[in-house]
Amino acid sequence: MKKLNKISAVVLLLLGLAFTSCETTDLDLLEDPNEITTDNASLDRFLSRIQIDFASFMRQMGRNGAQLTRIEYMFGRTYVNNYQPVALDGEWTLAYQRMFSDMAAGEPTAIANENFLHLGIMRILKGYTLITLVDNFGDVPFSQATNPTEFPAPVADPGADVYAGAIALIDEGINFLGQGGAPLENDFFYNNDADQWRKLANSVKMQAYLAPGNNAAFNAIANAPGTYISTSADDFEWQYGANESNPDTRHPGYAADYNTSGAGRYRSVWLMSTMLDLDDPRRRYYFYRQNDCTPGAPCDPDGNQVTLNCSVAPRPVHFPADMAYCWVADGYWGRDHGDANGIPPDGFLRSVAGVYPYGGRFDDDTFGSATVGSGGGGAGIMPIMLASYTDLMRAEVALASGNAGTAQNALQAALTKSIDKVQGFASLDSEADDSFEPTSAEVNAYINGVTNDFGSADNNGKWEILGNQHFITHYGNGLMPYNFYRRTGFPFDRLQFVIDPSPGGFVRSFFYPANEANVNSNITQKPNVGVQVFWDNNPASPGFPPAN
Repeated sequence: MKKLNKISAVVLLLLGLAFTSCETTDLDLLEDPNEITTDNASLDRFLSRIQIDFASFMRQMGRNGAQLTRIEYMFGRTYVNNYQPVALDGEWTLAYQRMFSDMAAGEPTAIANENFLHLGIMRILKGYTLITLVDNFGDVPFSQATNPTEFPAPVADPGADVYAGAIALIDEGINFLGQGGAPLENDFFYNNDADQWRKLANSVKMQAYLAPGNNAAFNAIANAPGTYISTSADDFEWQYGANESNPDTRHPGYAADYNTSGAGRYRSVWLMSTMLDLDDPRRRYYFYRQNDCTPGAPCDPDGNQVTLNCSVAPRPVHFPADMAYCWVADGYWGRDHGDANGIPPDGFLRSVAGVYPYGGRFDDDTFGSATVGSGGGGAGIMPIMLASYTDLMRAEVALASGNAGTAQNALQAALTKSIDKVQGFASLDSEADDSFEPTSAEVNAYINGVTNDFGSADNNGKWEILGNQHFITHYGNGLMPYNFYRRTGFPFDRLQFVIDPSPGGFVRSFFYPANEANVNSNITQKPNVGVQVFWDNNPASPGFPPAN
């Protein structure tokens, strides 16, 4: 894992601003007394702020995708009510009002001073952000955005056009990276290593080519090792700190769970159940159990109506007998997909965020409380583009092309890199008993078991295994699983249904945020969340994905 870069006092101040909720204001506001302007800040301060906002944007968007795909718990019984227009105001503001506006304001200085590394990084991050916006919203402002004088109400360009423009921006960024220029004062990701930024750029292009099925362009990069993120040394991730206040630099997931009032979030019943069933060696790193028994499990046959009401309630009639519901054995205490019941007094009983990627505690069967400062103190990461992710992309393209052997090898590489990275986080929890860490033999047995099952499965079975591993490996960031799920419909075998038997159609794209749709006369709000993005050519919802 990369060491935490030194953060200046100015940037610590920005951190405090970046991880608070964004104001709901006009898309194209470029000047505000509290915002960075060319009159009161240097180009490096722009770049510091842009990187911080980008990390916050990706974390928030990734959490939305994780909730939809059962990687994280989703509160609320129907999809349309869970993701009303106001739900993503903050993410939209981070992209347009903050990042894109800061880029537009800082670019003239960068050009005038020939700060080509600054320009390259801004282009790459803007392209990545635009691709993410299209994946989640569909058609979005691009050609007229951040130009309020000429276009006070920017139109939403077709998603395919925005994708093309984003790729062109990334290519411009790659070109700028080769022209030298002064280093950034604070490059929080790659410490001014242009080659690593170039690998990120190509990895993002792989993602952009994968979505619409441009396999030839994808393979042109994938078949050139060393040009994209293929080793953990080049992983693109945001590093959090362990500072508790003024500002709080800890992973927000850690801060939510490790506090004096008990855990503030629930873990996904489906994910914990799946990983326990598979005996996945990553589960002790992903989850920390505060309790050794879950009501409803064989260790507690009477259940407990106060702390887990569902343990004594009838199974929903639309849930098959082999589908995870309510409780998971061995103290893995979470919540079902879409459970909107009241919150019982279980804050010191439920499972919490573990040492990976949140910087929490490693699960060594101590079953103690998740107290403030324990484990890694919150000094985890936001995984954004990892080597294991590019391997999973390669596996998907190969399987879709009928190259099962290549897909199997890529899946094996993804699991190897993922587990190795996850196990490296155990050192953050210096008080944990490392004898509970899986041995090399156990890890190898797991990887070989998964890949052998993949090799012997029929085509649907291969997709099912790839889907499960896609979701498990992306714990901490659900953006790519959300795309995978809409592209393929996998996994669907025992993927937990919504508790409500009539949750409505799955979110194929989000509503336009209220802070844009309510003020922009050229943005027409969507009729529902079933509107499909340009690359989503599957049947309409409800009906697809099949697990919904």
